[in-house]
Amino acid sequence: MKELKTSLLAVALILASGRIAAAQTADDVVEKYLAAIGGRAALAKVTSRSTTGTITLSLPNGPVSGTIEILNQQPNKVRSVTKLDLTSLGAGQLTREQRFDGTGGYVLDSMQGNREITGSQLDNLKNAVFPTPLLTYKERGATVELAGKEKINGRDAYVLVLKPKTGPVVRHFFDAETYLPAEIVVKVDVPEAGGEVEQTSDLSDYRVVDGIKIPFAIKVSSAIQSFTIAVTKVEHNLKIDPALFAKPDK
Repeated sequence: MKELKTSLLAVALILASGRIAAAQTADDVVEKYLAAIGGRAALAKVTSRSTTGTITLSLPNGPVSGTIEILNQQPNKVRSVTKLDLTSLGAGQLTREQRFDGTGGYVLDSMQGNREITGSQLDNLKNAVFPTPLLTYKERGATVELAGKEKINGRDAYVLVLKPKTGPVVRHFFDAETYLPAEIVVKVDVPEAGGEVEQTSDLSDYRVVDGIKIPFAIKVSSAIQSFTIAVTKVEHNLKIDPALFAKPDK
């Protein structure tokens, strides 16, 4: 009987150890996410990206559509150009261009005028390292915490909280089975709205481009606006003129 109790205790300890070993950590989720989207080797080969697609903005009078082009360059340079046809609203064509050269940002807006990017919006741009902030977050002094699970679109998702050295915390939601990003939540500075708002980005329709899985459907929503982006084309490692990210001379 004593030997039986000892054996049962040993089995219980082994099972407990197995449960502990199987428990997820923040680093586990990060590594499984990186593997799910293509792996560190594939990501290391990407130095730039060009993304084009259509954008549909939800407005009280109905949806308004247009085009969007996004350029990314390591480590965190980004340029986006959005063109919307507001003729149905009596406002003609709207062109909004946002530039960030890794240090400073600038907005060129045909409707609301041009302005410097400041505050948490600037911090978010600085922290948005390409191709993903989670690839080298430790080197940049950021930390990640695993905050359990939540349901995203009816599926379990791990909640990973990314805390940069400066700037807003970003909550990443990874599908518990595929480890692909399902949702990203962050506070952004919106001067037109008089302050910060929480912005949620839902990601889906993943497709492989050069060995990397990229969401071709993006839905962005906040208290002040919502829009969807349908990606039509993605290209990697293009040579991009640095001037496209810089503040215009005039």
